[in-house]
Amino acid sequence: MSMHIDSYWPNYIDGQFCHGGAGRVDVKDPSSGETLAAHALADPLDVDRAVRAARRVHLSGALANLHPAERGRIVRKMGQYLADHAEEIKQMLVLEQGKPLFEATVEVNATTRLFEYFASMAESLEGKSVPTDHTRFDFTVHQPFGVSAQFIPCHYPIYIPARSLAVALVTGNTCVLKTSELAPISAVWFARAAENAGLPAGALNIICGRGSEAGRALAGHQEIDHLVFSGNVETASKVLPMAAANLVPSVVEVGGTNPTIVFEDADLDAFESEARTGTFWNAGQFCSGMYRVIVHESRYEEVLERSVALAASLKLGPGLNSGEFGPYMGPLDSDEQVEKVVSLVDDATSRGARCLIGGRRAPGPGSFMQPTILRDVQPHMTVAQREVWGPVMVVMKFKSTDEAIQIANSTPYTGVICGVFTRDMATMMRAARAVKAGHVIANASIISGPEIPFGGGFGRSGYGRVKGREALLGYVQTKNILLPVGDLLPETALQKAVVLKQRKA
Repeated sequence: MSMHIDSYWPNYIDGQFCHGGAGRVDVKDPSSGETLAAHALADPLDVDRAVRAARRVHLSGALANLHPAERGRIVRKMGQYLADHAEEIKQMLVLEQGKPLFEATVEVNATTRLFEYFASMAESLEGKSVPTDHTRFDFTVHQPFGVSAQFIPCHYPIYIPARSLAVALVTGNTCVLKTSELAPISAVWFARAAENAGLPAGALNIICGRGSEAGRALAGHQEIDHLVFSGNVETASKVLPMAAANLVPSVVEVGGTNPTIVFEDADLDAFESEARTGTFWNAGQFCSGMYRVIVHESRYEEVLERSVALAASLKLGPGLNSGEFGPYMGPLDSDEQVEKVVSLVDDATSRGARCLIGGRRAPGPGSFMQPTILRDVQPHMTVAQREVWGPVMVVMKFKSTDEAIQIANSTPYTGVICGVFTRDMATMMRAARAVKAGHVIANASIISGPEIPFGGGFGRSGYGRVKGREALLGYVQTKNILLPVGDLLPETALQKAVVLKQRKA
C-alpha cells in the first residue's frame, strides 16, 4: 500500500493555505529516517495573523452566535469528511508518525467518533436558575471563552487535536492549532474538513512552528482567551507560565508514570493481553501507558516470564507492512527520543535493575527501540519516577496492599490511569480509593470511548477533562444574570407614578 506525498505542505491561516515566515522544516519517516516532505514553519507574525483571524471571527459571532444545533451539524460534517478520507489519513499517519497501519486505523476511527459524539452534545450545555427571594430572578448561561490556542504533540497527530477541536468548535470557540514539527502533515485534513463543512474562514487556523518561536508567540499572545496543552512535563513548564502571565484558563494533559498493580489473585492471561497494548501500543508513546507494573511477590516471576515472552514476540518494521492487528511495533517519534529511553534504561541498570530483554536501539534504519523489560527496579529510580515514553515495562515487587499503594503513589506524576488486576471487588475498591490517579480501572490498561471523562490525573499529570460531557465545561465560562421581578424596585415604581401623574394632568 502506498500513496503520493506532496513535496511541500503549507500552514492554514484565515481560510487560506500559506507559506511560513520561518521557512520550512523537513518531515521525516521515523521508520526509515528518510525525508517525506517539507512543511511551512510559522514565525511570530504568522502566529499573530492566525490569532487575529480567530479573534475577528469570534467577535463577529459567526460561530458563537449560531444555534448550538447548527454548530453541532458543522462538527458532525467535519467528522464525516474525515471518515470519507480515512484511507488517505491512515497512510499519512503511518508515514509521518510511524505507527503500524492497524494502529492508524484505530486512531482514525476514534477521531471520527469524537466529532460524532461532541456534535451530539452541542445542545446539552444548559444553564440553571438560582434560588433567591421573590423580588429577583437569577440564572446562569455558558459562553465560549473566545480564541482557543491548542498545542498538539506528535504521537497522535489526528486523535489528540480532534479531542480539543471538536469540543472547542461545538461550544463556539475559534481555534489556533499549533502542531509538532515532527508530525504536522496529517492536520491538513482538519482544514479540508472545516472548509467542506462550511466553518467560517478564520475559525480554525493550523500552524506548524518551533516552540522557541511560534510556540512562545502563541502561548504569550495577549489576545488568546483559552489554552489547551497536551505533551510532556518539560514543555508544559515552559508554555503554561507564558499563558498564566495573562491569566489564560487552560486544559492540560501531561501524562505521568502510570502504575499497574497485579495482586496475588490476578488473571495473568488478562494481564498479558492488556500489556500488549498498555506497554507496547504506539511503541509506548502515550499518556496512559503501562509503565510501572507493581506485582505481588508470589506472582512476580511469572509476570516477568510472560512479559519477556510478549516482548520477544514483537516484530519491528515499517507500519505499512502491518495492516492487521498482530505482533508488530513501530518506531519512536525520533532518534532523540530513542536516546532518552536508552539513557533511562542505562541509568536503571547502573543502579541495580536488570534488563531481561531489549534496552537498546534496534539495529538498522529508523528510530526503533527494542521492547524492554526491567526487573528489580526500586521506586526511587529515575525510570520509575519519570514518564518513559517508550516500549519499556518497569516491574517492581510488593508484599502487602499498603506497600503496593505506597509504591503506586511514590511519584509526583502518579499518572492518568492505574490498572488494578484482581478478582476481588473489595481489593479493587480499596485501591480505587487510595491510589492517586485520575482513572482506576479493573483488569484493563486503556480507557476508550469519547463519553468517558478522560483527562489529567492527580499530582502533576495535568488538569481538566478532554473527553465526556465534563470536557465541555473546560471550554466555556459561566455568566450569571440577575433580573428584578415586577415593579418592586423603588426607582421603577417612583418613575411610573410620575408618568401616571403627568398623564392625568
